[in-house]
Amino acid sequence: MNAMHRQIAGKLTGPVTKWVVLVVVLLLTGGLGFLGSKLADVKDNQASSWLPGSAESSRVADELSTDLDPNDIPTLVVYHREGGLTPADLDAMDAQAAKIAQVEGVTATGVLTPHGAEALAAAGKPAPRLISEDGEVAYSFFNFNFGDGGWAKVPASAKDVRKIAKIDGVTTYVGGFGGQASDFAESFEGSHVQLLMITFGVVILILLLTYRSPILWILPILCAALAYMMSRGVVYLLAKYVDLTVNDQSEYILSILCIGAGTDYALLLVARYREELRRHEDRHEAMAFALHRATPALIASAATVAVGLLCLVFADLNSTASLGPVLAVGVVVTLLTMITLLPALLVIVGRWIFWPKRPSFGSDEPTAHGLWARVGARIAPRPRAVWVVTTGVLLIACLGLFRLDATGLTTEESVTGEIDSVTAQKLMAEHGLADSSVTLQVVADADRIDAVRTAVGTVDGLGAPTPVRPLADGRAWFESAVSVDIASPTAFRLVEDARAAVREADGAHALVGGGPAVYLDSKIAADHDNRLIIPIVLVVVFLILVLLLRALLAPLLLMATVVLSFGAALGISALLFEYVLGFAGSDPGFPLFAFVFLVALGIDYNIFLMTRVREETVTHGTRKGSLIALSSTGGVITSAGLVLAATFLALGTLPLVFLAELGVAVALGVLLDTMIVRSVLVTALNLDLGGRIWWPSKLDRGTPSAPEPPAPATEKVPALD
Repeated sequence: MNAMHRQIAGKLTGPVTKWVVLVVVLLLTGGLGFLGSKLADVKDNQASSWLPGSAESSRVADELSTDLDPNDIPTLVVYHREGGLTPADLDAMDAQAAKIAQVEGVTATGVLTPHGAEALAAAGKPAPRLISEDGEVAYSFFNFNFGDGGWAKVPASAKDVRKIAKIDGVTTYVGGFGGQASDFAESFEGSHVQLLMITFGVVILILLLTYRSPILWILPILCAALAYMMSRGVVYLLAKYVDLTVNDQSEYILSILCIGAGTDYALLLVARYREELRRHEDRHEAMAFALHRATPALIASAATVAVGLLCLVFADLNSTASLGPVLAVGVVVTLLTMITLLPALLVIVGRWIFWPKRPSFGSDEPTAHGLWARVGARIAPRPRAVWVVTTGVLLIACLGLFRLDATGLTTEESVTGEIDSVTAQKLMAEHGLADSSVTLQVVADADRIDAVRTAVGTVDGLGAPTPVRPLADGRAWFESAVSVDIASPTAFRLVEDARAAVREADGAHALVGGGPAVYLDSKIAADHDNRLIIPIVLVVVFLILVLLLRALLAPLLLMATVVLSFGAALGISALLFEYVLGFAGSDPGFPLFAFVFLVALGIDYNIFLMTRVREETVTHGTRKGSLIALSSTGGVITSAGLVLAATFLALGTLPLVFLAELGVAVALGVLLDTMIVRSVLVTALNLDLGGRIWWPSKLDRGTPSAPEPPAPATEKVPALD
């Protein structure tokens, strides 16, 4: 098997095949990069589309699809004048309504204004109240409708509406679902490019400090960029032809993961290649040995991350379930790029790429006397005391979990800045106006609908139910306005109260849906996913470690250390969110996302370390092998951790609290893993337990299980003529 690995590695980086690999990857990048440029065409940022079909609000939407166009996007234009709107202001609103009705995407029914509502009321037809009692606030109501997948067109039309809705002395805001979609799109406008620039800038800086070379960083960055381009192309194909849900959130995290993971893989491979260049005069042979020895750890690392992410497909929330495949694609494509293109480029350019400190043939390996060798020497005398104290400190950090509030965020709390749609919503609430675009929709059997309507009318905080409208198959429906934030705990309570009330109408088969119900059902699904996915990820990652290390005790201890690191990272993060960053809480899905990333990525560094420990154990035994592994991999793993932490921390530049919190938590967790868990805790456990760490394997019990021990670091292999 080892010989076969070396043959494959040698063929990938031979004098001729290196050029073949380069051409093939560049051709793939061109084709998939073109497809990736069309990814925006298939993205779906509509919250309702993320819910499973079994959710109560989804079932309501299905029943109402014949009466209500599911592509309607309710939108408001809110007008405010201190001291009261004048008759001229209301006339101007009517004139503007006629122009707004001509904007692309506004439905043919036009725009309902306060005057229009008065006319409907005079004719005996129900209409919402569109002007406040004090006369200071009024709004117009209309729908955008661009057909299936038309949410991406909302921002452009909303800009046209803003240009029209201007009155001297009156402040105007675009609100409702259309206003929110537009505001979020504008908040993120250009942010992806900004995120990529910040991420690449930080990674380049870290690589410059790590490699101490002004040119070596170019190859890892180039390969990571090409991997990201190809990943977007594959994701586009899955979204287009396999109906994979892709949104802005998944694309942002994909870019971070490709750059961070790609740079990590590059750091490990380049470090091993540099070792082999000191042992092999022929750079092609050096790369063949580097690939042969580093690729198993890289594949195991990528497999752990990819499989861990794929566990998300079991989630109820479509947005969560689809994120797993999107990111798994990124990890796999990035791995393939880093074990094909990067090695080919390195052997093409030769040793000069390491300038000014080129690893010459026969030179000494500097890691044997570096920082991490000294750290290992300090741990070795009293390893048990070290791991006990370290564990205690991490357990204390876990206490911060009691301050983590993951019950959800309101619309205002979910963004880091002020947005017009939230201001509009607050303004209407302050002046006693109910947002006619936010309603609870109730469906029931037609013969029991009156009893259901009466029951809903008793729910405190809901607007008066509208008249009943018949549906097909003996069903009927009505709606009630909700005057509070659609994603607030108060709105959730109203939905729960309404659902409890309609259950009292026996035999009505009543269902409660609408905007607030969509957000509540999303929270319920997220809570379910937290309970389901976390145990699945733990089991799957543990099984991968068992297969990789061919032991039981070592994987159990590694899983325990990573979970401990996760708890400490979340505990510290919770304190930062509350007392430093001033966030009101966290999204219900935050613990799951943080767990999957921290466990999958955190176990990465333990894999890098423990595969090297196992390799060295064959020759030197577990205790000495652990110290050699720490000194050999310490620098590269620390650099990899800094890169990944920096890339995820870049998410904090985005205006969404969820992504900012995720970036902070993952960055903190990765730093804990690399600086404390992997370097101190795991090494101390290895030194304390010795060969018992491999139980029930017989490794390090006098019967080596590896038939081909690696060549000692002192062996030098001259080039063959």
